[in-house]
Amino acid sequence: MKRLFFILCAFSVALLGFGFYEAVFVAPVEATMGPVYRIFYWHVPINISAEVFPYVNMVASIAFLYFRRTRVALAEKLDALAIATAEVTVLYVGLGLATGMLWGRPVWGIWWAWDARLTSFLMLFLLYVSYLLVRRFSAGSQSAVVAAVLSVFAGIDVPIVFMSIRWWRTQHPAPVLTGEGSLDPSMWPAFLINMAAWFVWGVVLVWGRYAVVRREQVATEQIALQALEV
Repeated sequence: MKRLFFILCAFSVALLGFGFYEAVFVAPVEATMGPVYRIFYWHVPINISAEVFPYVNMVASIAFLYFRRTRVALAEKLDALAIATAEVTVLYVGLGLATGMLWGRPVWGIWWAWDARLTSFLMLFLLYVSYLLVRRFSAGSQSAVVAAVLSVFAGIDVPIVFMSIRWWRTQHPAPVLTGEGSLDPSMWPAFLINMAAWFVWGVVLVWGRYAVVRREQVATEQIALQALEV
């Protein structure tokens, strides 16, 4: 498994490099916005992954709540997966917000607009930051339960983020995958490569962080057992 992890890690780095090359040197310049449009080759794939990992977190959290008293060992693994996906979600949503702001400054003339898409996406970021703060600073065994419940509310926000530019008139551009804002066929290779690259890299980060959390859980259990023996 360790070898597979490093192979996947190397593959993701290679994909990220190839995606960067395609986006910067191969993909055509967008007719209206010019070179600044190239940031969408990272912004959109990152945001797509940022809306996938929360559902992994939510499913793991709900399963943790269900099994926490009947199958403790499985519940601990689910909890570790929930923590890992929450951390990666914070990273990806943060990158999505940052790349959006870098695009918005030259195009809109401002770094931030209280647009429906941006506001709901910021809410997703704050919900997962709250999740991690609960896990980090809440005392007692109930912190995992409180965080799991919080992840359900975060999961509810994801479809709001996705549908915001369809439900309301927003300043955010139209969807690039379908509709008026759809990509030109010559732009698809760079976009798809970057989408695969950022998703695979996210999986690598979740995998690595999960392994670390599991080791921390085992170490904590061993310390507790040693204290009981003393």
